[in-house]
Amino acid sequence: MAIVNTEIRQKTIKNEVSLNGVGLHTGQTVDLTFKPADENFGFRFKRIDLEGEPIIEADANYVTSTQRGTCLEKNGVTIQTCEHVLAALVGLDIDNILIELNASEPPIMDGSSQYFIDALEKAEIVEQEATREEYVVNSVVSYTDEETGSEIILMPAKEYQVTTMVDFGTKVLGTQNASLNSMSEFKDQIANSRTFSFLHEIETLLEHGLIKGGDLNNAIVYVDKELSSQTMEKLKVAFNKDSIAVKSNGILDNLTLHHPNEAARHKLLDVIGDLALIGTRIRGRVIANKPGHYVNTQFAKKLSKIIRNERRNYVPQVDLNSEPLMDVNKIMDMLPHRQPFLLIDKIFELSDKHVIGMKNVTMNEEFFKGHFPGAPVMPGVLIVEAMAQTGGILVLSTVPDPENYLTFFMKIDKVKFKQKIVPGDTVIFKCDLITPIRRGICHMQGYAYANGKLCAEAELMAQISKIK
Repeated sequence: MAIVNTEIRQKTIKNEVSLNGVGLHTGQTVDLTFKPADENFGFRFKRIDLEGEPIIEADANYVTSTQRGTCLEKNGVTIQTCEHVLAALVGLDIDNILIELNASEPPIMDGSSQYFIDALEKAEIVEQEATREEYVVNSVVSYTDEETGSEIILMPAKEYQVTTMVDFGTKVLGTQNASLNSMSEFKDQIANSRTFSFLHEIETLLEHGLIKGGDLNNAIVYVDKELSSQTMEKLKVAFNKDSIAVKSNGILDNLTLHHPNEAARHKLLDVIGDLALIGTRIRGRVIANKPGHYVNTQFAKKLSKIIRNERRNYVPQVDLNSEPLMDVNKIMDMLPHRQPFLLIDKIFELSDKHVIGMKNVTMNEEFFKGHFPGAPVMPGVLIVEAMAQTGGILVLSTVPDPENYLTFFMKIDKVKFKQKIVPGDTVIFKCDLITPIRRGICHMQGYAYANGKLCAEAELMAQISKIK
């Protein structure tokens, strides 16, 4: 199993912070505000300029276009060019944040992530109670775009690392490499690497009315063709400059490179931003050969599906022959349930964040007398109830006198049944806290497994109440 709960605490920001600028492609003036968010919130964009202020999660499955940046769309609402903002969040080790916008595209600023980094640090990054989940890479995962030859490979490593290799096939900008061996290096080594384009691309974009917010301060322009006087005049108008010239290193003037391999570093920045759409931190090394937004986001979609399937099919490893933490007698000391409604037999693991219990399902269960006697199946509602009783052990373990409390459901959500549970099955129940227990309210994710498969899952919320 590659999904692990780490000891690293999730992070958000303490204060709101705002930036103002223009969108690179729309040319619209836009205000962007970073806001603190709860644990397990993730990254979400909010369009406050639209009716209902719709929210779009930073999710690879919402990617609809990668033409000149990564575009998300949900229910007809779009967020354009989101990768520089997301790269800054990952680079600063932030887990939960709300990004409010009054237009479809974040401000391009100087074409890098630097301004977002500065704003987020000003807002003060703070730790939260919940711990972070990571996808630990145990085997190689890859994606190749046969048409372009672009390839992304993910392999095991001790931490999240990224290497990009780019080859643009031009004299002015040939082969470049860039590497990030630790995300702690992002702020100083990658964040200020600006977006770039070639002159022939700029001409095409201008003809199609794009890059309305571009100027020579937010994009490096590599001159890969002879600059005619006619093109020079178009560029002067487009960039609102009295004069434009080509530097000796082949880029248009008014900009000085921050790094000799700034193009490769910016491609690395884009990879980090696009892979943020996976929604889970990676513990592994990404090697991207000729990366681009299309191959980045296709890989993100592939990996997010792998992670989703692994999370769904993960079966806890429990030694059923070992001595349990709690047998049925100890369980009855804590829970008020009794036969025939006590639905768990043993507890094997119990921490402040999770609990694992077990039930041996026999033909003698009372519910089999009336629930499909000819083809006995454990009722789905009782599977959920058994999950809840397992979770009840978790929440009642937080009080010194659990025998004086009752546990009541507040909400059941996202219930799914995958496999039947029948007489003779040994069912493993696992409950994980979604948020820390507060005021006796327990919000948890429950799972039921049998025969090496996930049988059911549900999101549960319950509250303990003292017996009067």
